[in-house]
Amino acid sequence: MITLYDYPPSQNAYKVRLLLAQLQRPYRTEIISIFEGEGQRPEYLAINPTGAVPAIRLDDGRVIAESNAILWFLAEGTPYLPEDRFARAKVLQWLSFEGDYVQATVATLRHWVMTGKAARRPAALVEAKREGSLKTLAILDRELSGRAWLAGPAYGIADIAVFAYVHRAEEAGLPLADFPNVTAWIDRVRSQPRFLAETFPYSIDPHSANELP
Repeated sequence: MITLYDYPPSQNAYKVRLLLAQLQRPYRTEIISIFEGEGQRPEYLAINPTGAVPAIRLDDGRVIAESNAILWFLAEGTPYLPEDRFARAKVLQWLSFEGDYVQATVATLRHWVMTGKAARRPAALVEAKREGSLKTLAILDRELSGRAWLAGPAYGIADIAVFAYVHRAEEAGLPLADFPNVTAWIDRVRSQPRFLAETFPYSIDPHSANELP
């Protein structure tokens, strides 16, 4: 059985939990308290060199880190990852977009706002993250104006990856209602079979106000 190294408030970890739920694949969980420094323990750095979550350990002991790499691995041979070469490249395009744009803007701003760190950041930096977030949401809204899913005709891991933080954008103080194509897509994702609605706020962790080690 797969072991998922998890931190419940992490939406990167949520991506993996969502796909595992939709695949109906059993797994065991090991919680990594990242704000208490557990991610920096030598034994965990051997699993994920960055000390972040999520990561998975396979039955044979091999490990994979980085949420989008985990999604790709788990989705191989399932309807959530196409077989066609071009279609797979389009999935990679959106996984890269999520890593380069969503993570750097929406995800970061949400984390700062929800953990009280925004007040400790320079106002100009917070505003830059907000402007970047709005640009990212505008790109998504434009792209979703002509199709139901991000990377082809069917729901898949590109949608899972981008959805994870985008659907929580209002927690960053971002006006999701201003992006109707994004909100319609969010509703479509939520309507998928075996959708996992459960997420966890940072407030469940009293250490989350700390900076990451």
